[in-house]
Amino acid sequence: MPRVLLDGYLEVPADRIDAVRAALPEHIRLTRTEPGCISFEVTQDPNEPTHFRVSEVFADRAAFEGHQSRAGASAWAIVTAGMPRHYTIRDEV
Repeated sequence: MPRVLLDGYLEVPADRIDAVRAALPEHIRLTRTEPGCISFEVTQDPNEPTHFRVSEVFADRAAFEGHQSRAGASAWAIVTAGMPRHYTIRDEV
């Protein structure tokens, strides 16, 4: 089965950066413990502080979709609601 890779950035309004920073450690911790999570990184871009770079690798499509489901029902989803996501998602063969 192909791994699923996601790369891109979350666009965070300047007035919500502190809330995103505060919620991020728990989101990262929870994601990294999910079945099939190979790697998960979210870092604030030092050159563009409103952009949080996201890089994810999941073992397969089922693991990726499980992550999307869990994250979509989490505190992270509430904190980042309405924020534009500029992601590329692809299967690695």
